[in-house]
Amino acid sequence: MKTQVAIIGGGPSGLLLAQLLHSRGIDSVVLERKTKDYVLGRIRAGVLEQGLVRLMEEAGCAERLHAEGIAHDGTLVSYGDEMFRVNFTEHTGTPVIVYGQTEVTRDLYEAREKAGGKIEFNVESVVIHDADSDAPHLTYAVDGEARRLDCDFVAGCDGFHGVSRQAIPLDVRREYEKVYPFGWLGILSETPPVNHELIYANSPRGFALCSMRNENLSRYYIQCSLSDKPEDWTDEAFWQELKRRIPPDQADKLVTGPSIEKSIAPLRSFVTEPMRWGRLFLCGDAAHIVPPTGAKGLNTAASDVHYLYNGLREHYENASSEGLDAYSEKALARVWKAERFSWWFSSLMHRYPDQSEFDLKMQVAELEFLRANKAAQQAMAENYVGLPY
Repeated sequence: MKTQVAIIGGGPSGLLLAQLLHSRGIDSVVLERKTKDYVLGRIRAGVLEQGLVRLMEEAGCAERLHAEGIAHDGTLVSYGDEMFRVNFTEHTGTPVIVYGQTEVTRDLYEAREKAGGKIEFNVESVVIHDADSDAPHLTYAVDGEARRLDCDFVAGCDGFHGVSRQAIPLDVRREYEKVYPFGWLGILSETPPVNHELIYANSPRGFALCSMRNENLSRYYIQCSLSDKPEDWTDEAFWQELKRRIPPDQADKLVTGPSIEKSIAPLRSFVTEPMRWGRLFLCGDAAHIVPPTGAKGLNTAASDVHYLYNGLREHYENASSEGLDAYSEKALARVWKAERFSWWFSSLMHRYPDQSEFDLKMQVAELEFLRANKAAQQAMAENYVGLPY
């Protein structure tokens, strides 16, 4: 089998790239390790920057997003019993859109299937060959049957544990990592959100986040120990702990109910450089990970897709290599800024095991400065709604 662009990974970044390429008549094949149902069963973030919304529009996949997505003009930040609002539209003229990553992926799958685009599921043993040549190809297996895919370019959209990054030789790539000494315990519940906007809470007991997917589906998180397991937490224990970490007036309004999903996510900041080797290009989690504080993971993957899609478009439409040659540098410049914001916001809102009394005082001072200073709020708003591509 032969295609122009081989895409490893059938998550939102791989599917978005495939649909954008399809809109310009550029052929691609998507290889996914799991089943479609498995991919759609993964619970992920739900805050979209306008850049991602525009890419979904360009891909012809934004109809349901516009019908069901919820525009958020700001967010709430609490510390102790205090709470203040950062107004995004006042500072940037731009809201974010709350729309679950699962729904983004569902919309992209529907568009891919409608277009007759090729997706292989249950793909095993993927090996990238000759990525540093003009004729790369992939070998893999489906249900024990060996297959080969020849292509012009390979897009590695296969996540942190995928094969794409590992295909870049160790003497070429350099990795940067910070592992945080806590995780996030998250639950999904069929309950109305406690507030119509997200609440990021700094508490003496640890961080908490009140989020939502829609008016009857809420997503809540609390900072937890890395040694915790989801089964260690009953629903009742979770709700009690969440109430202790958010302001009393919000805790009094919290509607609780049985969880329909419960999981713990570790937090890390990670970047690999470069994001290109020959004709192999890394996108999203294959190249970088951010803590979920500030919802930059999917959005940063989308900016990678933007740069790669436009580079490939220029190659096929204008016979220009300029965009592809600049891909890694451009993508990384924006990635590191997103990493900085996620690191800063995580440092501001969480309790660390080695924090001194001085550190805690500095954290409160930083929060009070953010509360009182318009320039600080504008800087936060500009980063939260998404820096320009």
